[in-house]
Amino acid sequence: MPLSPQNERFILHFGEMGSRWGVNRTVGQIYALLFISEQPLHADDISETLGFSRSNVSMGLKELQSWRLVRMGHQVGDRRDYFETPKDVWEIFRTLMEEKRKREIDPTLTLLRENLLEAPASDKEAYAQQRMRDMLELIELSTGWFDEIQRLPPETLQGLMKLGSRVQKVLGFAGKLGGAGRSAAHNKEKP
Repeated sequence: MPLSPQNERFILHFGEMGSRWGVNRTVGQIYALLFISEQPLHADDISETLGFSRSNVSMGLKELQSWRLVRMGHQVGDRRDYFETPKDVWEIFRTLMEEKRKREIDPTLTLLRENLLEAPASDKEAYAQQRMRDMLELIELSTGWFDEIQRLPPETLQGLMKLGSRVQKVLGFAGKLGGAGRSAAHNKEKP
């Protein structure tokens, strides 16, 4: 399957980015090809298009399946496995974030919690534990926020993201309203 220059640039770039995101170049390129493909592809199509060995393609597809970024399916009358990415980019984003959290954040949280269960043996250890506690609080706050955000429908999440820094203004205005409401209630209580 020949690639247009534009598609080839996209696939090559994804390969380069994949190595920065913790997967090898081959996996990144396989994902990019499947992402831009209108139809599911079987491993032979992928191998031929990208010029990779069939075994490299098989290993790459297994890795992408372990990340839940590629789905396998079948076609009537064909015994081969066909692969595709989810069509909804928000689903891809959520899946990627869940997998990154499971692979990178959760082990860090476990380590921090275990370290904080031990009593510090010196002032240096007490200082180090306080720094770890600060990190734990930040990560827990971030993951809690992510859990809340992840439950939002994609349209709401997209609207929230488009607000950007204007969220701060909205929160400031809401805080002023809340403060004005509390002041009015406080003034009513005075005889």
